[in-house]
Amino acid sequence: MASALEQNPLKVAIIVGATRPGRKADTVADWVRGIAAGRDEAVFEIVDIADFALPHFDEAMPPLYGQYANPHTLKWAEKIGSFDAFVFVTPEYNASIPGVLKNAIDYLAAEWNDKPAGFVGYGMEGGVRAVGHLRVILEDLKVTSVQPAVELTLPVDFEDFTVFKPSEGKDKQVLAMLDALVTEARRPKADAEAEAA
Repeated sequence: MASALEQNPLKVAIIVGATRPGRKADTVADWVRGIAAGRDEAVFEIVDIADFALPHFDEAMPPLYGQYANPHTLKWAEKIGSFDAFVFVTPEYNASIPGVLKNAIDYLAAEWNDKPAGFVGYGMEGGVRAVGHLRVILEDLKVTSVQPAVELTLPVDFEDFTVFKPSEGKDKQVLAMLDALVTEARRPKADAEAEAA
């Protein structure tokens, strides 16, 4: 007999947070999905913001109102709204996240709200400043950040700073982050609200 988790698995988006030619975010996202594939309590799907070709935010109304008018916004909102939780894969650009990722986040409001997020950052120092900024941005959207994050450094986890070859133990970081993410996503909303109060 299938367990309750197998009957009703969480839907988790692994968001590819960069679009530039030569990016590594897609390769890193594939690696995360490969590690996550062995879990039966959630279904993991890669969501590449490059596939949505979002222009600079161009809605007349603030996202808070949920009155999306443009076809690209409606498509993006439908996709993001279908998930229970998120894993953001982001490089660090000038001590923060890529502008395209901030733009994609800024398009929506309710679709992000009250859902947890985990993080995989990469850069010279593991993408920690980018992840730190991302936590602050998402907090304003009522997204709960889980604490274990995956930190990938260009000198150690990328051969010649270009070919992704994660060092030993990085898979355990991914598993710890996913454990925390699934636990948070499964937590009753009332418990989360009481803890935040």
